Amino acid sequence: MEIKNVVIPVAGWGTRSLPATKNVPKEMLPVYRKPIVQYIVEEAIAAGISDVIFVTNQNKRIIEDHFDRNFLLENLLERAGKDLLLQEIIRVAEMANIISLRQKEQLGLGHAILQAKDVCKHDPFAIMLGDDLVFGKDAGIKQLIDIALKEKKAVVGVIEVPKERVHKYGIIKGTEIEPGLYEVNSLVEKPKPENAPSNLAIIGRYVLLPEVFDDLEKQEAGVGGEIQLTDALQGLADRGKLLAVKLRGKRFDAGDWVEYLTANIYFALQDDALHDDLSAKLRELLPPK
Repeated sequence: MEIKNVVIPVAGWGTRSLPATKNVPKEMLPVYRKPIVQYIVEEAIAAGISDVIFVTNQNKRIIEDHFDRNFLLENLLERAGKDLLLQEIIRVAEMANIISLRQKEQLGLGHAILQAKDVCKHDPFAIMLGDDLVFGKDAGIKQLIDIALKEKKAVVGVIEVPKERVHKYGIIKGTEIEPGLYEVNSLVEKPKPENAPSNLAIIGRYVLLPEVFDDLEKQEAGVGGEIQLTDALQGLADRGKLLAVKLRGKRFDAGDWVEYLTANIYFALQDDALHDDLSAKLRELLPPK
């Protein structure tokens, strides 16, 4: 079994990040020196994935263009002798095989994933959502791929969240079969804290089996007229084919302003050229105790 495809849905409107995303896709908002979506693609490539499938809409061409060649800019950089920048933008354009599919109606995450059926065909595939940034050695989608290849089952990534925040996530009920690895029995979408079966929340990392497309095609639209991926995942769980792995590394929710801004600071502090000056400026902003 080989996992070479990742589906990255980018057709949404990014309403959590308005007004910044009125004319700029949320996936193209910068985190330090790169747009969010580039971190997602780099995580996929590091995990051995070769084909990146964007499920997009007519207003998101800028995302595809970011991973394409820009010969005018390249010529300008070459003439200016900015060789390192030139090499970097060429590297971005050549890092993956980009496939773009249109989601002509935004009918939910499950509907977005269904658009990739003819490309993924009979192979397991990964899904990565652009709101979630995960960093760390062999963390994120690599963890899921390793488990999926070993167990021959679908895998979702989970993190522990405080009880008062479970209503913001899909929550799993499962049995721990190894440290940090769970057999999923059921999934509950955004439960009230008193009804949550656990505090293990699904975030935007999945490795799924192709049979999930059959579940999605049979599924009727639910709340808000949307086809929910969670309902299809429940079908896999009912057949004993869904695992959950607790993700390592550092995670930022790029759709949350506090976490988005923290991610920018986190990466800027890793840059030796900025660390001292940025630290001093941050101390100036903090009120005295």
